Amino acid sequence: MREASAKAHNYDMFDWNDLQYLLAVARQGSTLAAARELGVNQSTVHRRVAQLERQLTLRLVHRHPTGYRLTEIGEQLLPVCADVEESIAKLRRAILGLQHELTGTLRLTCPEPILSRIVASGFVDRFHSRYPGLRIEFVITDRFVDLSAGDADVAFRSGEGIDDRLIGRKIADSNWAVYASRDYVERRGQPRSIEDLLHHDLIGFDGVMENHRATQWLAAALPGVRIVARNNSVLGVVTAVKSGLGIAPLPTPIGDAEVELIQVLPQVQELARAWYLLCHPDLRTTPRISAFIDFVVEELPILKKVLGG
Repeated sequence: MREASAKAHNYDMFDWNDLQYLLAVARQGSTLAAARELGVNQSTVHRRVAQLERQLTLRLVHRHPTGYRLTEIGEQLLPVCADVEESIAKLRRAILGLQHELTGTLRLTCPEPILSRIVASGFVDRFHSRYPGLRIEFVITDRFVDLSAGDADVAFRSGEGIDDRLIGRKIADSNWAVYASRDYVERRGQPRSIEDLLHHDLIGFDGVMENHRATQWLAAALPGVRIVARNNSVLGVVTAVKSGLGIAPLPTPIGDAEVELIQVLPQVQELARAWYLLCHPDLRTTPRISAFIDFVVEELPILKKVLGG
């Protein structure tokens, strides 16, 4: 009887942290994808979900070769688990606020072209509403700001990957396509392939952008292409393309937002990268940086659209 009673009350003993593994599996459909989301090993996800099932004495997931699917019981518990996740997140923020006075400035660096999109999304206003004592100060530039030197606290950055001196996580995809103005297409026609660009005028990058992957792609894919103008910023290239001067590769969120522009060639896979949220390891656990990172994680669905289109 004592053993049966103990088993019946195991639900009082389960680890709340195991719920996040069940939620990640439910969202992602596999333990591998869930592990990527949580930043742990796949075996850890297997173990923690199995542990939760043992402690609750309930079957929560069906395991299939193609992935994981919640059982009927798992589906019934899912909304409650999501409520617990949100409550724990709110509790964590409240504790941070009580333990540390969240005041001061948080310096965020990002490329100039995405600033207006971030502000228009309401991201900044919602952060200031959540943390009235903190203010975001933007460090706007098309060059890489050195976080290790303290030139900024956190960064939204796209590119080859994470600087090994920094820590971070992927937050969105970074895609580029080839754009021209409607006026240019009416006058010169629309290219139908990458090779067709050899018969058109292109806008290039220089200055801080001369080593950008778009510049390298143009040089490698189209040696001898006719460059009629160069600019040291993405916004400068956008302006040149809008004027009808020539064609250029541009980030899809920027190009698609300009009504004067049309995407004349589809996304260029060689230019596809990822957007990262980065900070220096020494700052990761400071209250203001931790609060910002937690907020970014909550805002990921919106940021994916802002940064990736």
